[in-house]
Amino acid sequence: MAAERPADPAWAWAPYVPDAEHPWDLRRAGHLYRRAAFGADWDQLQQALREGPQRTIDRLLHPEADVEAFNAAHDGYETPASDTGSADGLRAWWLRRMIETPHPLLEKVTLFWHGYFATSNARVNSPRLMRDHASMLRRRALGSFAELLQDVSHDPAVLLWLGADANRKSQPNPSYPRHLLAEFTLGDGGYSEKDVAEAARAFTGWFVVRKELRYLAREHDGGVKEFLGQSGNWGGKDVVRIALEQPATARFVVRKLYRWLVSETDQPPDELLRPLADSFAADFDVARLVGTMLRSNLFFSDAAYRQRVKGPVEFAMGIIRGLEGMVPTARLGADLAQLGQNLYHPSTVKGWAGGRHWLNDWTVLERSKLARALLAGSGPYGKKLNPSAVAARHGHAGPESAGRFLLDLFVQGDVEPGAIEALRTAAEAGGDLPDLVRRFAHGIVTLPEFQLA
Repeated sequence: MAAERPADPAWAWAPYVPDAEHPWDLRRAGHLYRRAAFGADWDQLQQALREGPQRTIDRLLHPEADVEAFNAAHDGYETPASDTGSADGLRAWWLRRMIETPHPLLEKVTLFWHGYFATSNARVNSPRLMRDHASMLRRRALGSFAELLQDVSHDPAVLLWLGADANRKSQPNPSYPRHLLAEFTLGDGGYSEKDVAEAARAFTGWFVVRKELRYLAREHDGGVKEFLGQSGNWGGKDVVRIALEQPATARFVVRKLYRWLVSETDQPPDELLRPLADSFAADFDVARLVGTMLRSNLFFSDAAYRQRVKGPVEFAMGIIRGLEGMVPTARLGADLAQLGQNLYHPSTVKGWAGGRHWLNDWTVLERSKLARALLAGSGPYGKKLNPSAVAARHGHAGPESAGRFLLDLFVQGDVEPGAIEALRTAAEAGGDLPDLVRRFAHGIVTLPEFQLA
């Protein structure tokens, strides 16, 4: 990977340019697709090798396919699912969208915002509102964070989830303002209790009545409020605007995205992130921030390589998208919920903790069971994924050739030689070629390397 100077901002955020010492290779292409998508199939990896990093990132940010038409079709599929009493149907459709999408980076960033704003149907109790919430996150995912935050601040699902669905002039509700400041903008310690109280006054008048957002002017406190050092007859939109003006907000968002896209194992100094935060604060352009991170020397360095643990969704998608298949996503959603990532049900108001919290003795075993089920020739996923057929389609029909192909596909051959021998021994325990290759594939996706993004 690129030479190590991660503490130097000028080097860190300069675009990575391949050279003889730091070539653009399969290892780096796989790294990019794990972070900016949900893994890649073989054709995507080969196209990336041909086109180079910058052109590949251009395509990830701006696909040539008609993404609007794809999303409109899936929005239509989700409408009947949102008319039920459970969000399980929505969960299944979102997983299908992740598998089929021509714009995986959009879904990856939407998943990031789903954890960032951490709204759960457990309290909202309305699949329709959760559908609208996820659609809003997707629509704004790579756009303006300022517009996204304004939408979130007046989203009935968010207000219901946080117990902020009634905000009377006589009894201002501090729940949403507290989360806005602590979890969405400034972070802990960047505000006072008076700021929370004054912001609550600014948001008075907003209610969720029978699952609909309503504004009752008679319930709005029209007096002067002093919020984060600014005085005026503020409303909720003013509170969001003033919070966005604070330098701490850009730093807070950049640090969260750094953890998602670059590394979750270090605590980067403010000096390293300052160029990104200063640029982001100018207009809150998420796509530009994401693009800068993905194109950078730091992203392609050892300081970032395999420095994130895949969440359950990323783990499963890496197998499914790699093997160019489709599986029953209703069943998959239930299995991923058992692994700790239940879409439309983030575990806490802070989202999923992520990192090493995803892995323990039980979840490692359950990941292995899920992988075995996905790859099996029978059972709940019923031959939907066929690693030997995929290998043969790409010119690797024999067992040895298919095994090497799968290593390159799933981990870009980036394992210790001893691990390869162990996999080969385990796979060659008898059975026909498809079964042998399935066992080999299972061995690869249960390696420690495959658990890391």
